[in-house]
Amino acid sequence: MSEIIDVKGRQILDSRGNPTISVRVSLESGMSGSACVPSGASTGEYEAYEKRDNDSLLYGGKSVHSAIEGINDIIAKSLNGIDSYSQRLIDDIMMNLDGTQNKSNLGANAILAVSLAAAVASANELEIPLYRYLGGANAHVLPVPMMNILNGGKHANNLLDFQEFMIVPAGAKSFEEALRMGAEVYQKLKKVLDDKKMPTSVGDEGGFAPNLQNNMEAVILIMEAVEKAKYQPGKDIFIALDPAASEFYDNGKYILKEAGKRTVLEADEMVAMYAGYVEKFPIISIEDGMAQDDFNGFSLLLKEIGDKVQIVGDDLTVTNPNRIIKAIDSHSINSVLIKLNQIGSLSQTLDAIELTQKNSMAAIISHRSGETEDTFISDLSVAVNSGLIKTGAPARSERVAKYNRLLQIEEELGSNSSYLGLKAFKGAGDRLS
Repeated sequence: MSEIIDVKGRQILDSRGNPTISVRVSLESGMSGSACVPSGASTGEYEAYEKRDNDSLLYGGKSVHSAIEGINDIIAKSLNGIDSYSQRLIDDIMMNLDGTQNKSNLGANAILAVSLAAAVASANELEIPLYRYLGGANAHVLPVPMMNILNGGKHANNLLDFQEFMIVPAGAKSFEEALRMGAEVYQKLKKVLDDKKMPTSVGDEGGFAPNLQNNMEAVILIMEAVEKAKYQPGKDIFIALDPAASEFYDNGKYILKEAGKRTVLEADEMVAMYAGYVEKFPIISIEDGMAQDDFNGFSLLLKEIGDKVQIVGDDLTVTNPNRIIKAIDSHSINSVLIKLNQIGSLSQTLDAIELTQKNSMAAIISHRSGETEDTFISDLSVAVNSGLIKTGAPARSERVAKYNRLLQIEEELGSNSSYLGLKAFKGAGDRLS
């Protein structure tokens, strides 16, 4: 009764108004499951291929009709009669149909949409929550939210080099309390910006993008908001950074534009700069502090501050087990960001998470800048007991949908749920607990 009888893809819009893919997988029993895939703005060079039409007359070349044709004409026929519970078989069939390493024929966006929808259909068929289907009886950990509330880099039109400045309510006792604390700080930051006559319009992930002159000024503003919300920085609320350093890396150098000045730094000088930030502020995590090919730079960073701060690979590792292994062998990171559409299938994502956790590193489940109302990553974070999630500010419905789903899961689990707080963080948890 769980055999797949139909796979139907269609084009929808993501949170940035760009086309993306939604898929419904229907089973012989009459049950079905749907999934939508996101799209990133700041993407790593080694991510799986996102297939678009490149027809300038349709959505500026971003329509996805060709990817959907592959779903409806090729994938649907090949999956007809396959048991929806056979997730790895489903994903292998699609990857074999594609025949490339980076999924450039069918598109990672097409393969992923079908992959996720099949899992949702299976959970619906069994009448169990998605997190229980994916994670089994031991799925119980609610993630600490890492909320992007202030933007620079490629996410904003200002002079900030760093892309994301996040608040982390790791001092909370539950996810519900953490969400409340984060939302209160977010609203106080809006008031702080208002009082300083700075714009309070929000970016793709709900964060503010004021016209600040340097990265330290951004952190100081957030610290002010934390204190005005009656929380203690470094005890209740911590700070996380995502510099997205590949965006300002050129020919072996890191080129900063703070205050309109061009500053060129070597890798060791970047590491020294981060160490200075960690000494001055309650920073708990730094993601992509070095460029996506600078494994040596990451190693320097981990050696210098990895006992105090979570050092996260994103563009460095792109949810790809081969890249994660290289990062492990070079002692480059102690944590990995997990983005489903970087690798392009559920089974490969689970492989990346398993590899990360087996090597005593944190796996942080993450959204993308172009999101939908789909809440798959919320269930995934609980399914694998990741303990950490990045899904934007507590604003914009496509971000809040993920938080609201986690509230629902926490309520369902009741006293069986767990919130790790500082213990979820590598390096930082040992230093700050």
